[in-house]
Amino acid sequence: MTLKINNRDARRLWLQSHGLGRAPTGDLDVLQIIKNLGFVQIDSIRNVTRAHHHILWSRNQNYREPMLWHCLSKDRSLFEHFTHDASIIPMEYYPMWAKQFRRMKKRLDASKYYRALPSPQDRETIKLRIRNEGPLCTRAFDTKVPDTEFKNGKKQMWSRPPHKLALDYMWYIGELSTSHRTNFTKFYDLSERIVPREHRVENHTDHSQINWLCTAALDRMGLANLRDIQKFWEATTNAEVKAWAERNSNQLIPVHVQAADKTWHQMFAPADIKNRLARANTATSRLRIINPFDPAIRDRKRLLRLFGFDYRIEIFVPAAKRQWGYYVYPLLEGHKFVGRIELKADRKAGILTVENLWPESNVKWTAARASKLSSELARFARLIGVKTIVWKCSQNQS
Repeated sequence: MTLKINNRDARRLWLQSHGLGRAPTGDLDVLQIIKNLGFVQIDSIRNVTRAHHHILWSRNQNYREPMLWHCLSKDRSLFEHFTHDASIIPMEYYPMWAKQFRRMKKRLDASKYYRALPSPQDRETIKLRIRNEGPLCTRAFDTKVPDTEFKNGKKQMWSRPPHKLALDYMWYIGELSTSHRTNFTKFYDLSERIVPREHRVENHTDHSQINWLCTAALDRMGLANLRDIQKFWEATTNAEVKAWAERNSNQLIPVHVQAADKTWHQMFAPADIKNRLARANTATSRLRIINPFDPAIRDRKRLLRLFGFDYRIEIFVPAAKRQWGYYVYPLLEGHKFVGRIELKADRKAGILTVENLWPESNVKWTAARASKLSSELARFARLIGVKTIVWKCSQNQS
Protein backbone atom coordinates (compact mmCIF):
# COMPACT_ATOMS: atom_id res chain seq x y z
CA MET A 1 0.00 0.00 0.00
CA THR A 2 1.13 3.57 -0.72
CA LEU A 3 2.30 5.34 2.41
CA LYS A 4 -0.08 8.15 3.42
CA ILE A 5 1.37 11.16 5.24
CA ASN A 6 -1.10 13.49 6.89
CA ASN A 7 -0.67 17.24 6.68
CA ARG A 8 0.68 17.72 10.17
CA ASP A 9 3.37 15.06 9.68
CA ALA A 10 4.20 16.44 6.24
CA ARG A 11 4.75 19.90 7.71
CA ARG A 12 6.83 18.44 10.53
CA LEU A 13 9.00 16.52 8.07
CA TRP A 14 9.34 19.50 5.72
CA LEU A 15 10.53 21.84 8.46
CA GLN A 16 12.90 19.21 9.87
CA SER A 17 14.34 18.59 6.40
CA HIS A 18 14.96 22.32 5.96
CA GLY A 19 16.60 22.89 9.33
CA LEU A 20 13.66 24.73 10.86
CA GLY A 21 12.30 21.94 13.02
CA ARG A 22 14.35 22.61 16.12
CA ALA A 23 15.36 25.68 18.07
CA PRO A 24 18.20 27.51 16.24
CA THR A 25 20.78 27.08 18.98
CA GLY A 26 23.83 24.94 19.74
CA ASP A 27 27.22 24.57 18.12
CA LEU A 28 27.56 26.42 14.82
CA ASP A 29 28.92 24.85 11.63
CA VAL A 30 28.18 27.20 8.72
CA LEU A 31 29.44 24.81 6.06
CA GLN A 32 27.36 21.94 7.41
CA ILE A 33 24.21 24.07 7.38
CA ILE A 34 24.79 24.84 3.70
CA LYS A 35 25.51 21.19 2.92
CA ASN A 36 22.27 20.21 4.63
CA LEU A 37 20.34 22.76 2.57
CA GLY A 38 22.28 22.08 -0.64
CA PHE A 39 22.94 25.76 -1.28
CA VAL A 40 22.00 29.20 0.02
CA GLN A 41 20.56 31.83 -2.30
CA ILE A 42 22.28 35.20 -2.09
CA ASP A 43 20.49 38.49 -2.65
CA SER A 44 21.57 42.12 -2.76
CA ILE A 45 18.68 43.67 -0.80
CA ARG A 46 19.62 44.53 2.77
CA ASN A 47 16.32 45.52 4.33
CA VAL A 48 17.47 44.26 7.73
CA THR A 49 20.14 41.77 6.71
CA ARG A 50 20.68 40.18 3.32
CA ALA A 51 18.80 36.98 2.58
CA HIS A 52 21.81 34.65 2.73
CA HIS A 53 22.74 35.83 6.21
CA HIS A 54 19.14 35.60 7.42
CA ILE A 55 18.73 32.06 6.08
CA LEU A 56 21.82 30.87 7.94
CA TRP A 57 20.88 32.76 11.11
CA SER A 58 17.46 31.08 11.05
CA ARG A 59 19.21 27.71 11.42
CA ASN A 60 21.59 28.83 14.14
CA GLN A 61 21.33 32.22 15.80
CA ASN A 62 25.00 32.17 16.76
CA TYR A 63 25.69 33.00 13.11
CA ARG A 64 27.08 36.43 12.23
CA GLU A 65 27.37 38.09 8.83
CA PRO A 66 31.16 37.85 8.16
CA MET A 67 31.14 34.07 8.60
CA LEU A 68 29.74 33.21 5.17
CA TRP A 69 32.28 35.33 3.30
CA HIS A 70 35.10 33.80 5.30
CA CYS A 71 34.05 30.35 4.05
CA LEU A 72 33.87 31.65 0.48
CA SER A 73 37.02 33.76 0.24
CA LYS A 74 39.35 32.36 2.92
CA ASP A 75 38.53 28.69 3.50
CA ARG A 76 37.46 28.15 -0.13
CA SER A 77 34.96 25.64 1.23
CA LEU A 78 32.22 27.28 -0.86
CA PHE A 79 31.83 28.54 -4.40
CA GLU A 80 29.29 30.82 -5.98
CA HIS A 81 27.22 29.96 -9.03
CA PHE A 82 23.68 29.84 -10.39
CA THR A 83 20.95 27.44 -9.26
CA HIS A 84 17.51 29.02 -9.62
CA ASP A 85 19.36 32.22 -8.75
CA ALA A 86 22.82 33.29 -7.61
CA SER A 87 23.76 30.92 -4.80
CA ILE A 88 26.54 29.77 -2.51
CA ILE A 89 27.29 26.06 -2.91
CA PRO A 90 29.66 23.71 -1.04
CA MET A 91 32.95 23.43 -2.92
CA GLU A 92 32.92 19.64 -2.71
CA TYR A 93 29.87 19.67 -5.01
CA TYR A 94 31.87 21.43 -7.74
CA PRO A 95 32.62 18.25 -9.72
CA MET A 96 28.86 17.71 -10.05
CA TRP A 97 28.46 21.17 -11.57
CA ALA A 98 30.31 20.64 -14.88
CA LYS A 99 27.09 19.91 -16.73
CA GLN A 100 25.55 23.11 -15.36
CA PHE A 101 28.42 25.16 -16.79
CA ARG A 102 27.79 23.63 -20.21
CA ARG A 103 24.05 24.12 -19.83
CA MET A 104 24.49 27.79 -19.00
CA LYS A 105 26.80 28.28 -21.99
CA LYS A 106 24.22 26.85 -24.34
CA ARG A 107 21.53 29.07 -22.84
CA LEU A 108 23.57 32.26 -22.98
CA ASP A 109 24.79 31.62 -26.52
CA ALA A 110 21.15 31.63 -27.61
CA SER A 111 20.10 34.60 -25.47
CA LYS A 112 19.31 38.04 -26.86
CA TYR A 113 20.66 39.51 -23.63
CA TYR A 114 24.17 38.47 -24.68
CA ARG A 115 24.06 39.67 -28.26
CA ALA A 116 26.67 42.35 -27.43
CA LEU A 117 29.02 39.78 -25.90
CA PRO A 118 32.68 40.55 -26.72
CA SER A 119 34.55 38.17 -29.01
CA PRO A 120 36.59 35.25 -27.66
CA GLN A 121 39.74 37.30 -28.27
CA ASP A 122 38.40 40.23 -26.24
CA ARG A 123 37.35 37.89 -23.46
CA GLU A 124 40.87 36.47 -23.37
CA THR A 125 42.18 40.02 -22.96
CA ILE A 126 39.96 40.44 -19.89
CA LYS A 127 41.18 37.13 -18.48
CA LEU A 128 44.78 38.21 -19.06
CA ARG A 129 44.20 41.35 -16.98
CA ILE A 130 42.78 39.23 -14.19
CA ARG A 131 45.69 36.82 -14.44
CA ASN A 132 48.19 39.67 -14.17
CA GLU A 133 46.39 41.99 -11.74
CA GLY A 134 44.46 39.56 -9.55
CA PRO A 135 40.71 39.53 -8.82
CA LEU A 136 38.81 42.39 -10.47
CA CYS A 137 35.27 43.73 -10.26
CA THR A 138 33.30 45.45 -13.01
CA ARG A 139 34.56 48.88 -11.91
CA ALA A 140 38.04 47.94 -13.13
CA PHE A 141 36.76 48.18 -16.72
CA ASP A 142 35.27 51.11 -18.61
CA THR A 143 33.51 49.84 -21.74
CA LYS A 144 30.11 51.41 -22.43
CA VAL A 145 26.76 50.04 -23.54
CA PRO A 146 26.86 50.11 -27.38
CA ASP A 147 24.52 52.41 -29.29
CA THR A 148 22.71 49.39 -30.73
CA GLU A 149 21.41 48.64 -27.23
CA PHE A 150 19.45 51.90 -27.08
CA LYS A 151 15.90 52.38 -28.32
CA ASN A 152 14.34 55.84 -28.59
CA GLY A 153 17.28 57.18 -26.61
CA LYS A 154 16.76 54.76 -23.73
CA LYS A 155 18.95 51.83 -22.80
CA GLN A 156 17.20 48.48 -23.08
CA MET A 157 16.48 46.91 -19.69
CA TRP A 158 18.71 43.90 -20.38
CA SER A 159 21.65 45.89 -21.72
CA ARG A 160 25.01 45.71 -19.98
CA PRO A 161 28.45 47.12 -20.89
CA PRO A 162 30.46 44.59 -22.92
CA HIS A 163 32.94 44.01 -20.10
CA LYS A 164 30.09 43.15 -17.71
CA LEU A 165 28.63 40.72 -20.25
CA ALA A 166 32.05 39.12 -20.71
CA LEU A 167 32.73 38.77 -16.98
CA ASP A 168 29.30 37.28 -16.29
CA TYR A 169 29.46 34.99 -19.32
CA MET A 170 32.81 33.56 -18.26
CA TRP A 171 31.50 33.23 -14.69
CA TYR A 172 28.38 31.37 -15.84
CA ILE A 173 30.36 28.91 -17.97
CA GLY A 174 32.94 28.27 -15.25
CA GLU A 175 36.02 30.01 -16.65
CA LEU A 176 35.87 32.63 -13.87
CA SER A 177 34.82 32.21 -10.26
CA THR A 178 33.91 34.56 -7.45
CA SER A 179 37.03 35.35 -5.47
CA HIS A 180 35.30 37.42 -2.80
CA ARG A 181 32.68 40.09 -2.29
CA THR A 182 33.24 43.53 -0.81
CA ASN A 183 30.05 45.33 0.22
CA PHE A 184 28.36 42.72 -1.96
CA THR A 185 30.40 43.74 -5.04
CA LYS A 186 31.64 40.59 -6.76
CA PHE A 187 35.32 40.17 -7.63
CA TYR A 188 36.15 37.73 -10.42
CA ASP A 189 39.23 35.53 -10.61
CA LEU A 190 40.39 32.63 -12.77
CA SER A 191 38.65 29.44 -11.66
CA GLU A 192 41.99 27.64 -11.62
CA ARG A 193 43.07 29.95 -8.77
CA ILE A 194 39.84 29.55 -6.80
CA VAL A 195 38.77 25.93 -7.18
CA PRO A 196 41.10 23.27 -5.78
CA ARG A 197 42.68 21.21 -8.52
CA GLU A 198 41.21 17.92 -7.29
CA HIS A 199 37.71 19.30 -7.82
CA ARG A 200 38.52 20.68 -11.27
CA VAL A 201 40.01 17.44 -12.59
CA GLU A 202 37.45 15.08 -11.02
CA ASN A 203 35.37 13.88 -13.94
CA HIS A 204 31.79 12.57 -13.89
CA THR A 205 29.53 11.59 -16.75
CA ASP A 206 26.35 13.54 -17.40
CA HIS A 207 24.48 10.46 -16.22
CA SER A 208 26.22 10.39 -12.84
CA GLN A 209 25.80 14.15 -12.39
CA ILE A 210 22.07 13.94 -13.08
CA ASN A 211 21.77 11.01 -10.69
CA TRP A 212 23.59 12.95 -7.96
CA LEU A 213 21.61 16.16 -8.49
CA CYS A 214 18.22 14.43 -8.40
CA THR A 215 19.06 12.17 -5.48
CA ALA A 216 20.53 15.09 -3.50
CA ALA A 217 17.44 17.20 -4.17
CA LEU A 218 15.01 14.56 -2.93
CA ASP A 219 17.22 13.83 0.06
CA ARG A 220 17.11 17.47 1.12
CA MET A 221 13.38 17.92 0.66
CA GLY A 222 12.19 14.59 2.04
CA LEU A 223 8.99 14.85 -0.01
CA ALA A 224 8.85 15.94 -3.64
CA ASN A 225 7.24 15.49 -7.01
CA LEU A 226 9.32 15.48 -10.19
CA ARG A 227 8.78 19.21 -10.69
CA ASP A 228 10.12 19.89 -7.19
CA ILE A 229 13.21 17.82 -7.92
CA GLN A 230 13.88 19.65 -11.19
CA LYS A 231 13.35 23.06 -9.61
CA PHE A 232 15.60 22.39 -6.63
CA TRP A 233 18.94 23.03 -8.38
CA GLU A 234 17.60 24.19 -11.76
CA ALA A 235 20.50 22.23 -13.22
CA THR A 236 18.56 19.46 -14.97
CA THR A 237 15.74 19.33 -17.51
CA ASN A 238 12.29 17.87 -16.91
CA ALA A 239 13.12 15.01 -19.28
CA GLU A 240 16.33 14.22 -17.39
CA VAL A 241 14.48 14.10 -14.07
CA LYS A 242 11.76 11.87 -15.51
CA ALA A 243 14.36 9.48 -16.92
CA TRP A 244 16.18 9.46 -13.55
CA ALA A 245 12.95 8.56 -11.75
CA GLU A 246 12.30 5.69 -14.16
CA ARG A 247 15.83 4.34 -13.71
CA ASN A 248 15.59 4.57 -9.92
CA SER A 249 11.96 3.56 -9.43
CA ASN A 250 12.95 0.77 -7.04
CA GLN A 251 14.61 3.31 -4.72
CA LEU A 252 11.79 5.89 -4.70
CA ILE A 253 8.90 5.46 -2.32
CA PRO A 254 5.54 6.65 -3.71
CA VAL A 255 3.63 8.53 -0.99
CA HIS A 256 0.31 10.32 -0.75
CA VAL A 257 0.73 13.63 1.05
CA GLN A 258 -2.17 15.54 2.55
CA ALA A 259 -2.32 19.25 1.73
CA ALA A 260 -3.55 21.97 4.06
CA ASP A 261 -6.92 21.91 2.29
CA LYS A 262 -7.24 18.14 3.02
CA THR A 263 -6.67 17.07 -0.58
CA TRP A 264 -4.12 14.33 -1.28
CA HIS A 265 -1.18 14.56 -3.67
CA GLN A 266 1.10 11.86 -5.04
CA MET A 267 4.78 12.49 -4.38
CA PHE A 268 8.03 10.60 -3.89
CA ALA A 269 10.10 10.11 -0.77
CA PRO A 270 13.55 8.60 -0.09
CA ALA A 271 13.76 4.93 0.81
CA ASP A 272 14.19 5.75 4.53
CA ILE A 273 11.02 7.85 4.74
CA LYS A 274 9.55 5.89 7.66
CA ASN A 275 12.70 6.44 9.69
CA ARG A 276 12.67 10.13 8.78
CA LEU A 277 9.10 10.47 9.98
CA ALA A 278 9.96 8.68 13.22
CA ARG A 279 12.99 10.94 13.80
CA ALA A 280 11.30 14.21 12.93
CA ASN A 281 10.70 16.19 16.10
CA THR A 282 7.65 18.23 16.83
CA ALA A 283 8.54 21.65 15.46
CA THR A 284 9.89 24.09 18.03
CA SER A 285 7.25 26.41 19.46
CA ARG A 286 9.61 29.38 19.15
CA LEU A 287 8.21 32.13 16.92
CA ARG A 288 10.55 32.69 13.98
CA ILE A 289 11.02 35.52 11.46
CA ILE A 290 11.59 33.77 8.12
CA ASN A 291 13.28 35.34 5.11
CA PRO A 292 11.23 35.60 1.88
CA PHE A 293 14.01 33.75 0.02
CA ASP A 294 14.30 30.93 2.55
CA PRO A 295 14.46 27.54 0.79
CA ALA A 296 11.62 26.22 2.94
CA ILE A 297 9.19 28.75 1.44
CA ARG A 298 10.65 29.90 -1.89
CA ASP A 299 8.13 27.87 -3.93
CA ARG A 300 4.97 29.85 -3.11
CA LYS A 301 2.57 27.30 -4.65
CA ARG A 302 4.06 24.52 -2.54
CA LEU A 303 3.95 26.77 0.53
CA LEU A 304 0.24 27.35 -0.02
CA ARG A 305 -0.45 23.69 -0.66
CA LEU A 306 1.46 22.38 2.35
CA PHE A 307 0.92 25.14 4.92
CA GLY A 308 -2.16 26.96 3.64
CA PHE A 309 -0.11 30.17 3.71
CA ASP A 310 -0.66 32.47 0.72
CA TYR A 311 2.48 34.57 0.47
CA ARG A 312 4.11 36.78 -2.14
CA ILE A 313 6.99 39.19 -1.83
CA GLU A 314 6.04 42.59 -3.21
CA ILE A 315 9.40 44.28 -3.80
CA PHE A 316 8.62 44.51 -7.53
CA VAL A 317 5.00 45.61 -7.01
CA PRO A 318 4.32 49.38 -7.21
CA ALA A 319 3.69 50.76 -3.73
CA ALA A 320 0.07 51.71 -4.49
CA LYS A 321 -0.72 48.15 -5.54
CA ARG A 322 0.88 46.30 -2.63
CA GLN A 323 -1.41 44.30 -0.38
CA TRP A 324 1.14 44.15 2.43
CA GLY A 325 4.44 45.99 2.02
CA TYR A 326 7.82 46.22 0.33
CA TYR A 327 9.72 43.57 2.31
CA VAL A 328 7.43 41.48 4.48
CA TYR A 329 8.63 38.47 6.47
CA PRO A 330 6.50 35.40 7.25
CA LEU A 331 6.19 34.47 10.92
CA LEU A 332 6.52 30.77 11.74
CA GLU A 333 5.40 29.28 15.04
CA GLY A 334 5.70 25.54 15.42
CA HIS A 335 4.51 24.04 12.14
CA LYS A 336 2.20 26.94 11.31
CA PHE A 337 2.65 30.35 9.71
CA VAL A 338 0.83 32.70 12.05
CA GLY A 339 1.40 36.10 10.45
CA ARG A 340 3.68 38.45 8.59
CA ILE A 341 5.73 41.44 9.65
CA GLU A 342 7.27 44.39 7.83
CA LEU A 343 10.64 45.44 9.23
CA LYS A 344 13.29 47.99 8.36
CA ALA A 345 16.70 48.57 9.89
CA ASP A 346 18.80 51.70 10.22
CA ARG A 347 22.18 50.39 11.29
CA LYS A 348 23.81 53.79 11.63
CA ALA A 349 21.07 54.94 13.99
CA GLY A 350 21.03 51.58 15.76
CA ILE A 351 17.29 51.06 15.18
CA LEU A 352 15.14 48.15 14.02
CA THR A 353 11.67 49.44 13.08
CA VAL A 354 8.48 47.40 13.01
CA GLU A 355 6.47 49.04 10.25
CA ASN A 356 3.48 46.67 10.29
CA LEU A 357 2.32 43.41 11.79
CA TRP A 358 -0.47 41.24 10.37
CA PRO A 359 -1.61 38.08 12.19
CA GLU A 360 -3.26 35.52 9.93
CA SER A 361 -7.05 35.73 9.94
CA ASN A 362 -7.40 32.41 11.77
CA VAL A 363 -4.81 33.25 14.42
CA LYS A 364 -5.54 34.87 17.75
CA TRP A 365 -2.68 37.22 18.65
CA THR A 366 -2.25 36.39 22.31
CA ALA A 367 0.02 37.98 24.87
CA ALA A 368 2.16 34.84 24.70
CA ARG A 369 2.64 35.26 20.94
CA ALA A 370 3.42 38.94 21.36
CA SER A 371 6.07 38.04 23.93
CA LYS A 372 7.57 35.43 21.61
CA LEU A 373 7.76 37.99 18.80
CA SER A 374 9.45 40.53 21.07
CA SER A 375 12.09 37.94 21.95
CA GLU A 376 12.68 37.10 18.29
CA LEU A 377 12.95 40.78 17.36
CA ALA A 378 15.57 41.25 20.06
CA ARG A 379 17.55 38.31 18.67
CA PHE A 380 17.21 39.66 15.12
CA ALA A 381 18.44 43.05 16.29
CA ARG A 382 21.52 41.46 17.85
CA LEU A 383 22.39 39.84 14.51
CA ILE A 384 22.85 43.28 12.92
CA GLY A 385 24.26 44.97 16.01
CA VAL A 386 21.39 47.33 16.88
CA LYS A 387 19.80 47.76 20.29
CA THR A 388 16.65 49.84 19.82
CA ILE A 389 13.38 48.42 18.48
CA VAL A 390 10.76 50.97 17.45
CA TRP A 391 7.14 50.07 16.76
CA LYS A 392 5.24 52.16 14.21
CA CYS A 393 2.16 49.97 14.60
CA SER A 394 0.27 48.57 17.57
CA GLN A 395 1.85 45.68 19.42
CA ASN A 396 -1.59 44.57 20.51
CA GLN A 397 -3.10 42.75 17.53
CA SER A 398 -5.94 41.01 19.37
